[in-house]
Amino acid sequence: MTEEVKNSPIADFDWDAYEKGENKSDKSREELTKTYDESLNTVKDKDVIEGTIIALNKREAVVNIGYKSDGIIPMNEFRYNPDIKVGDVVEVFIENQEDKKGQLILSHRKARASRSWERVNQALENDEIIKGFIKCRTKGGMIVDVFGIEAFLPGSQIDVKPIRDYDIFVGKTMEFKVVKINPEFKNVVVSHKALIEAELEQQKREIISKLEKGQVLEGTVKNITSYGVFIDLGGVDGLIHITDLSWGRVNHPEEVVSLDQKLNVVILDFDDEKKRIALGLKQLQPHPWDALAADIKVGDKVNGRVVVMADYGAFVEVAPGVEGLIHVSEMSWSQHLRSAQDFMKVGDEVEAVVLTLDRDERKMSLGIKQLKQDPWQDIEEKYPVGSKHTAKVRNFTNFGVFVEIEEGVDGLIHISDLSWTKKVKHPSEFTQIGADIEVIVLEIDKDNRRLSLGHKQLEENPWDVFETVFTVGSVHPGTIVEMLDKGAVIQLPYGVEGFATPKHLVKEDGSQAKVDEKLDFKVIEFNKDSKRIILSHSRIFEDEAKAEKAEARKAKRAPRKEEAPAIAQPAVEKTTLGDIEALAALKEKLSGKA
Repeated sequence: MTEEVKNSPIADFDWDAYEKGENKSDKSREELTKTYDESLNTVKDKDVIEGTIIALNKREAVVNIGYKSDGIIPMNEFRYNPDIKVGDVVEVFIENQEDKKGQLILSHRKARASRSWERVNQALENDEIIKGFIKCRTKGGMIVDVFGIEAFLPGSQIDVKPIRDYDIFVGKTMEFKVVKINPEFKNVVVSHKALIEAELEQQKREIISKLEKGQVLEGTVKNITSYGVFIDLGGVDGLIHITDLSWGRVNHPEEVVSLDQKLNVVILDFDDEKKRIALGLKQLQPHPWDALAADIKVGDKVNGRVVVMADYGAFVEVAPGVEGLIHVSEMSWSQHLRSAQDFMKVGDEVEAVVLTLDRDERKMSLGIKQLKQDPWQDIEEKYPVGSKHTAKVRNFTNFGVFVEIEEGVDGLIHISDLSWTKKVKHPSEFTQIGADIEVIVLEIDKDNRRLSLGHKQLEENPWDVFETVFTVGSVHPGTIVEMLDKGAVIQLPYGVEGFATPKHLVKEDGSQAKVDEKLDFKVIEFNKDSKRIILSHSRIFEDEAKAEKAEARKAKRAPRKEEAPAIAQPAVEKTTLGDIEALAALKEKLSGKA
């Protein structure tokens, strides 16, 4: 029935007129044209309307907007949407209704741009997902084409994990969320990370709810820092601290793992909210101490590599993950305080002796000095009392000089044993650290590993001779070399020093003697044991005055007529060492050392 109506001829159609080319219709051509034009969309240049894609190729899209001709849009304007297809409705901007070729010129990019800010604000307000085309890299992130606007995608908003190669995203179309708009500067910030965080959060809650201490999971190395490694457990991160990477020493985690490496880890601990998860890697391996050879015992020699140095000692790895400490006191038989760095450095291969071994506590102490014979074992034979040696000055104290005859054999030269004649206030006046000094062994203290040494004993005691020279009452030339509160130090011939109190430094004219003055001094006290000579300048003229007074008194008491016998005055003894033949050799010896 329908088919018959559809195919039935028009009853009043004038076929003769049609054959002759005449139009006998009631409507004129103008009326038909007008009717056709009215059936089309009325468009104006610069308008934005919707059109339907009716054809696509690699270079352009043909769009029907209901106009008398179809428009052409370059395909690069659809880069943001690679899924575009025939039948899709798109917005177009009327560039020109008819160019020189009669072609309708359209633009999808300008249509998007004209409404871009309105759409961007709607997307932010409605938290909707939009598509964008990543155009290029820029400082700190990427430039994304969103609705024809150049939006900024920060590097931190590309993915939930750090991005190492930004270039792989250039030219891609991805989904985004608008996270920030600055209308004043026309800035738009988008995020791809925000899209996947919600999904990851759900995955994270599921993973965290199943976590248990001791559980072994597979993870991927997400980030490496100097203090540890972050592991992605499939939406939740955990940290392997550097100390939990290996039983052995690790200088940097990169020695053990690499980025994107997949590995099994064990959960060591997590907080109540399970936001911080501590992981372990070494715990999946047997402890190296458990694999240490059972036959190693105290006294055995072992070889190892120095892995850590400290002032107090060196840690030596004798097997992977098994370390022993060589304390600095076990590096040398010497008693001097020294740093372990004086003996070895990190990376050195060393041989050592096992001193202590505690497998339960997993501790081992080692020594290297035990590889050499203890020099104190036969000290009496090697350095008998009275033997002479050359030692090196190691340290000073107020009471003496510490010297080392050989490594491990130390001795002390007391300050009183440095010189027979010179009064040494501090050893630094006599020698210096690092200098060689001749010594003689005075005493051996094997228990305390210390020798008592002397230096002055290498020469004869000149005080035996001085006792006969600087007799009480004898007068000698001297020079005041130092003034003290209690008196002055007097330099006498042959390097001997004496002392005079202030009252014995008064000169005949009543003035006080001063430093560097050369005067005659009378010996008023001599003590060989304490090596002390007390002098007086005043006594010289005081004794002469007393003698004169005594002479005058005697003269008065004697009879005037009879001449009293002459009384011999005691001659003032002025003795010098050169006047004594027995001291000639000593004088020459002391003069040579002055």
